[in-house]
Amino acid sequence: MSVRSVFPQLEQLLPRVSKPIQYVGGELGAVVKDWDATTVRWALMYPDAYEVGLPNQGVQILYEVLNEQPDVLAERTYAVWPDLEALMKEHGVPQFTVDAHRPVKAFDVLGLSFATELGYTNMLSALELAGIPLDSADRGDDDPIVLAGGHASFNPEPIADFIDAAVLGDGEEAVLEITGIIREWKAEGRPGGRDELLLRLARTESIYVPRFYDVDYLPDGRIQRVVPNRPDVPFRVAKRTTMDLDAWPYPKKPLVPLAETVHERYAVEIFRGCTRGCRFCQAGMITRPVRERSITTVGQMVKEGLEFSGFREVGLLSLSSADHSEIGDMCSGLAEQYEGTNVSLSLPSTRVDAFNIDLAQELSRNGRRTGLTFAPEGGSERIRKVINKMVTEEDLIRTVVTAYSSGWRQVKLYFMCGLPTETDDDVLQIGRMAHEVIKAGRIAAGTKDIRCTVSIGGFVPKPHTPFQWAPMERPEVIDARLKMLKEEINSDRSLGRAIGYRYHDGEPSLIEGLLSRGDRRVGAVIRRVWEKGGRFDGWSEHFSYARWIESAAEVLPGFGVDLDWFTTREREQAEVLPWDHLDSGLDKDWLWQDWQDSMSEYEQDDCRWTPCFDCGVCPSMDTEIQIGPTGKKLLPLTPVNSLRVPV
Repeated sequence: MSVRSVFPQLEQLLPRVSKPIQYVGGELGAVVKDWDATTVRWALMYPDAYEVGLPNQGVQILYEVLNEQPDVLAERTYAVWPDLEALMKEHGVPQFTVDAHRPVKAFDVLGLSFATELGYTNMLSALELAGIPLDSADRGDDDPIVLAGGHASFNPEPIADFIDAAVLGDGEEAVLEITGIIREWKAEGRPGGRDELLLRLARTESIYVPRFYDVDYLPDGRIQRVVPNRPDVPFRVAKRTTMDLDAWPYPKKPLVPLAETVHERYAVEIFRGCTRGCRFCQAGMITRPVRERSITTVGQMVKEGLEFSGFREVGLLSLSSADHSEIGDMCSGLAEQYEGTNVSLSLPSTRVDAFNIDLAQELSRNGRRTGLTFAPEGGSERIRKVINKMVTEEDLIRTVVTAYSSGWRQVKLYFMCGLPTETDDDVLQIGRMAHEVIKAGRIAAGTKDIRCTVSIGGFVPKPHTPFQWAPMERPEVIDARLKMLKEEINSDRSLGRAIGYRYHDGEPSLIEGLLSRGDRRVGAVIRRVWEKGGRFDGWSEHFSYARWIESAAEVLPGFGVDLDWFTTREREQAEVLPWDHLDSGLDKDWLWQDWQDSMSEYEQDDCRWTPCFDCGVCPSMDTEIQIGPTGKKLLPLTPVNSLRVPV
């Protein structure tokens, strides 16, 4: 039976809200299919505003992969701003997709991609607007399967009551397998109802269904065990790893936004995974092993993606793009191909010790210099050893001198505050380092007209990292250090006026820490915050620390724990962690040893170029690190004289 568009009702509300164009749809690259001609239907959600969600690479890839299947339909939905949410409730307009404005409740699957845990309250708003029961236990056969993915899904326990299932790891092959299971179940007449479908998903051993697992607690609040409550589901759920990136050259037809978004470029993921071993970095740990996309595939993707979209910037994405084994040839080939056009290249994430003069020249060949961001992470040599960020101050100075002497006039340096064992002096050395950057940069550029922006983020211990046992620092300590740092930067007015200073205070980081390492008991806090009006917690203007503190104080004592128990408490080796039954491939004993090594300020080498140090991923996943060179040149190398104007 066809599902009607809700746009006629929605359209009447749009003149009364801010940025109404974000709800209209119809972007270049969007797909609208005949509902009745498809068998399995997905609503894909990035639980944030359109301007943040539309450029999300993961959602765009899955959107294309699914819509390439003849009998599958995939549409997108995003979080609506509070002004529209209120009007939708008043006028009975449900959560809708932007492609065909169909009600989300009509779809088979609502797939949510969580890049950060601060999107959990937006998920609850979307469920309520859609008319889908908040608790998975209350849903019937006609409700969508609520499926979580993204990096935050490696510990979905805080939202276990709200989701039906979670996928760990790469999604390209997973969504097709899930689609096949749903297709077969529907073809058989939906035997056993919703429970049977979830059981079939769980039997894959790579899809986690929380309702099939029970959690027992010790008297002191720690977890005693997490065990299956039925014999036909696995004790541990494994992550998905897509090994051959060349077989998945997506997105081929990127979405071109109608409204302004945070990124407007054609982005190509040039490799996946990282073995640098930064101890704070969840993304680097859970995406192992390294898998490189070949230089030829990258070239073809860029050619087709630019021709389709008209974008003027190409972003070569990865966790550390300059680490691709053929990055030099890749950049020189692309720069040569698009020389004389208005296309620019960018490496959004560049390690201090991987940037060189050749890269600088290729990235600026067309005269356009996109922003350069480097991440030393820690201000002192000592703290960089603790976090295994193998970068010296000399590396940083040499790198920024290269950038300034190559024509850049501004660089951004990213650091963290609140790291394990951190002292006031570790943070103050960020200011001293920034001063040295400006001094060296002025000499290299031959002018005082240069700038450096220091950006500070709060450290959050993440699951599946060596710091998963670490205590968090209290917000007042972090805020005091940030104030001292500002004073240090401005202690020399001549240098300080050339340094921008941006920071996130300690309060949002503490709440992210609660959600990151929480267990199922934290779900009650999320619900209480949402009931009190919590929305868009990743946005400083909407985030309320007081609301989270009050909600935690109202809910957690009933479980015999409190906010500090989840955040500022150091875990012991023997403690069962909420995510221990979810297998990222990393050996827990290896993670613990690396945590101990960090306390000794011992640095671990990058296993791409040194012998294996037994983190556990390759043997447990039956995979291996993939690096070039391929021995091939970037194709095509035909110079491009013009590109059509961006839409």
